[in-house]
Amino acid sequence: MHIWEFIQYQLLGMKWLEHLVGTGLSSLGLDLNGRIGGSIHFFVYDALKITLLLCLLIFMISYVQSYFPPERSKRILSRFHGFSAHILSALLGTVTPFCSCSSIPLFIGFTRAGLPLGVTFSFLISSPMVDLGSLVLLMSIFGAQVAIIYVALGLVIAVTGGAIIGQLGMEKHVEPFVRAADSADIDEPVPTRRERLTYAKEQTLDTFKKVFPYILAGVGIGAVIHNWIPESWIETALGRDNPFGVLAATIVGIPMYADIFGTTPVAEALFAKGAQLGTVLSFMMAVTTLSLPSLIMLRKAVKPALLALFIGVCAAGIILVGCVFNAFQYMLIKGVW
Repeated sequence: MHIWEFIQYQLLGMKWLEHLVGTGLSSLGLDLNGRIGGSIHFFVYDALKITLLLCLLIFMISYVQSYFPPERSKRILSRFHGFSAHILSALLGTVTPFCSCSSIPLFIGFTRAGLPLGVTFSFLISSPMVDLGSLVLLMSIFGAQVAIIYVALGLVIAVTGGAIIGQLGMEKHVEPFVRAADSADIDEPVPTRRERLTYAKEQTLDTFKKVFPYILAGVGIGAVIHNWIPESWIETALGRDNPFGVLAATIVGIPMYADIFGTTPVAEALFAKGAQLGTVLSFMMAVTTLSLPSLIMLRKAVKPALLALFIGVCAAGIILVGCVFNAFQYMLIKGVW
C-alpha cells in the first residue's frame, strides 16, 4: 500500500476502526450484512470516527486560531485592499468557527470595525463552507483530489461573492445598529503556550458539546439511508438521470442546520447509494452555508435586500460547483487528474 493510501484509508478514513467495530459487533452475534446489523455497524463506526476527527481538528485549529484573535484579525485585514483583501478574508474563514451561526458574530464585529462590506462577506461565506475540517473529512471519504478541489471552489465562491456584494454598494442595507456601533482597538496580552493549549482544550470541549448531537443525528440518518432506503430511489432522485438533482439538493439543504461533521455521514451514505458526487457536495454546502437558523440571525444584522443577495450569490455558486463535480465525477473518483 502506498503511503498516501495508508494516510487516506487508515489514518483519515480509519478503516482499522471500521474493522475493529465490525469484529466486536460480530462477536456479539450481529449479522453485519443484515439491515439491523449493518445500520448499527455504520452508526457506531461513523460516530466514533467523526468524533475522533472532530476533537483532533478543533484542538489543532483552535491552537492556531489563538494567534488570530478578533482584534488582531481586524488589524491584519485592514492593511489589505481590493481583491487581495477578499482572498485574505476568505482564507481567514478556514481557521474560524465550523458553523454559520458562530461566524455571524465575527462578521458583525468586522463590519463594526469599518472593514469593507464585501470583505466581511467573503469571510462569512468561507467560514462555514470551507473550514479545514471539511478538507480532512472529505479526504477521508472521497480522496484528496475531491477535497482539495472542493475547498478551492469554495474559496472562489467566497472571494467572488464578497467582491460582487462589495461592488454593488450595499452598505445602506446593513442595519443601523451595526453601522453606528463604535469600534475600539484593544491591545490584548500575548498568551503563553500553556494558555494557548488551555484555550484549545476549552474550545474543543465547548464545540464538542454543541456539535455532538448533530453528529449523532447525521450518522443516524446516514445509517437509515445506507441500509434501509433502496438504491434505486436515490439514483432516481439524485443520480445522473435527474438533471435537477443539484438544484433539489441545494433547496433541500437550506432549511436544515448542521455543520460539516453532521452532514458528512449523510453525504457519504447518499453517495454510496448512487447519488452523484456534485449533488451530495451541493447538499453539504447548502446545509453548512445557508442554514435557516443562520439566515434568521443574519437578518438581524442586514436588511432583506442584502440578505436576498447573499442567498442568491451563495446558491448560484453552490449549484455551479455541484454541476462541475457531476461533470467530472468519473475522472475525480478514478484519480485520472
